[in-house]
Amino acid sequence: MLVVQTTRSLLHCSPSRLLTINRTMSTILPSIPIYETAAAFRQWREKALLEKKSVGFVPTMGALHEGHLSLGVSRRHLHQNRSLTHFIVRKSLAENDLTVLSIFVNPAQFAPHEDLAMYPRTLEQDIAALARVSFTDPSLPHTDDLSSEHANVRQPSAIFLPRVKEMYPTGITQDVSTQKGTFVEVQGYSHQMEGKSRPTFFRGVATVVTKLLNVVQVCTFSSLSTGQRHIINYHFWSLLQPTRAYFGQKDIQQALLLKRLTSDLLMSYPLSQNIRIVPTARDHTDGLALSSRNAYLSRDERKMAPTLYHALVAAKTAWEAGSSKAECLLKAQEVITARERQASNNGLDVEMRLDFIEFNDADTFDIVDGKVTRKDFDVILLSGALYVGKTRLIDNLVLGDASKIML
Repeated sequence: MLVVQTTRSLLHCSPSRLLTINRTMSTILPSIPIYETAAAFRQWREKALLEKKSVGFVPTMGALHEGHLSLGVSRRHLHQNRSLTHFIVRKSLAENDLTVLSIFVNPAQFAPHEDLAMYPRTLEQDIAALARVSFTDPSLPHTDDLSSEHANVRQPSAIFLPRVKEMYPTGITQDVSTQKGTFVEVQGYSHQMEGKSRPTFFRGVATVVTKLLNVVQVCTFSSLSTGQRHIINYHFWSLLQPTRAYFGQKDIQQALLLKRLTSDLLMSYPLSQNIRIVPTARDHTDGLALSSRNAYLSRDERKMAPTLYHALVAAKTAWEAGSSKAECLLKAQEVITARERQASNNGLDVEMRLDFIEFNDADTFDIVDGKVTRKDFDVILLSGALYVGKTRLIDNLVLGDASKIML
């Protein structure tokens, strides 16, 4: 058995639980402290405070894949102009001294009819994968001593692994009408796009991310000596808030909504502009967006799963050629129809059902008029959702000047 514990000088406080995982490799993995409670995590943060480090925060629901980690992805497997550090954990490791992750399957973002119980939970694999991911800082000299504060190799610094009771002290149900407690809702931005099909989803997302940011940024100072407290000034304090938080483009509405949330709530850490939106990681063979839900697909369904992406690409090509929105959507529908025919002709046991494909304003999320063309927008969101069997897959493309809303 491998005990996950800390090796860095910053992280010598004991985790609330030492998680053991089966060691299936012949080499000893690097180690990461794991905390189950906000109080235990904040003790770690107090110790980190004195080392004046910048902090990147990556909230996840687990079932980590290469889109989260970039594990095992070679440069030839990536789209052109996309380096490995564009993927979420490695992006944070590249930009921050410390990287903190949370793993929490949030009940509040699942409606009563949705698959909370079925959501993949792969904690042991997640911990092992995180222990292997690293970033080499070329600005620092090489050293084999990873515990040195001058080590040039950065690895995840801590994992916050709360139970449901920790995050929702008054309890939580999937039925909004029976929920009790405090919740966060971003009015006017949660009912479009994904919100049309999942009307309570973004309420749950906004609530849990606000809670997580509060956990990551708050330190109680209870364990610091008087002398240690005396040397802490505003500059030191500011560095130990979550300097940046990272979200994937695959959930573009979620990421943009959280940018608005941090701005509307006047959050200092992270600032709205420090909500990083990391480009979608895709399978190098067919462009399918990497997602935890891909694990639900049968072999035949996996063959047809890239249909939505291909439809979006067809709409994008038409848009960039000057076609109207209405004409672009027709091109997307033609791709879906052709792929359905292909599945039938090849004898694949796959049923596909389009939920939506739509063009939305990148600021308001409002549906744009069918007559608009690329000349009318600097940047616009093209997104969709497609059921492949019982699995609902989502994807999107940012058309135009993506730098206006991305990294």
